[in-house]
Amino acid sequence: MIAAVVFQERVLAAKDWVTLVFLLCLILITVVKTNFSGRFSDFLKLLVNDKYLKIYRDPSNLMNWFTIALFVVQLLSISYFIQLCLSYFGLASRYDYLMFIRLFTLLSVFVLGKFLTEKIIGAAFNIDEIVDGFNLQKVSYRTYLGLLLLPVNIVLFYFDNFTNTVIYIVLGLFIAINVLTYFNSLKIYQNVLSRKVFYFILYLCALEIAPYFFIYSWFIRS
Repeated sequence: MIAAVVFQERVLAAKDWVTLVFLLCLILITVVKTNFSGRFSDFLKLLVNDKYLKIYRDPSNLMNWFTIALFVVQLLSISYFIQLCLSYFGLASRYDYLMFIRLFTLLSVFVLGKFLTEKIIGAAFNIDEIVDGFNLQKVSYRTYLGLLLLPVNIVLFYFDNFTNTVIYIVLGLFIAINVLTYFNSLKIYQNVLSRKVFYFILYLCALEIAPYFFIYSWFIRS
C-alpha cells in the first residue's frame, strides 16, 4: 500500500520590503548630510543645545528640502515603530506591508492635515507667526526623534527575541522625550505667547490635545 503524499503550500513572509524602507531612510539621510553638511551637524546637536533652533528659526525653513527629506524619514521611521509595537502585542505582523502602508498613510494624513488646519487657525486669529515658529520647533524635535527611532527599528526588526518590557521602555522614553521637547518649545515662545495667551489656549485645546485624545479613545475602543 502506497502512502498518500499531501503537499502543503509553504507561505513565507516577505521581509525584503522592510529592508528597502530602512535603506530608503539611510539614503535620504546621506543625501541630506552631503548637501547640508553644516546644518545637519547643527541638527545632530539639537538635544544638547538650541543652536540649530536659533539659526534656523525662520518659518521658511519648514518648506525647504532639508526639512522635507528628514520629515519623510520621520514618517517612515515612526510608522514602522508603531507597526513593531503592534506586532509585539499581537495586534499585527511586522512583515505586513499593507499594514505599513495604512499606518504611513494615516500618519501622513494626520500630520499634514493638522499642519494645514493650524495654518488656517493661525491666520484666522492673527497668530500665524507664532504658529509657524511653534510648528518649526515641533517638526525639528520630532524629526530628531524619528532619526533616533531608526536604529531602534533596525535592531528590533532583525533581533526579534526582545520581551514586551523592552518595547514599553522604548515607547515610554519616546513619549517622555516628546513631551519634554514640547514643553521646551513652549518655554522658548513664552514671551510671545503671553501677549496672545487666550488664542493660544484655544489653539492648544483644539489642535494639540483634542486630536490625540480622539485617537487614544478610538484605539481603546478598537
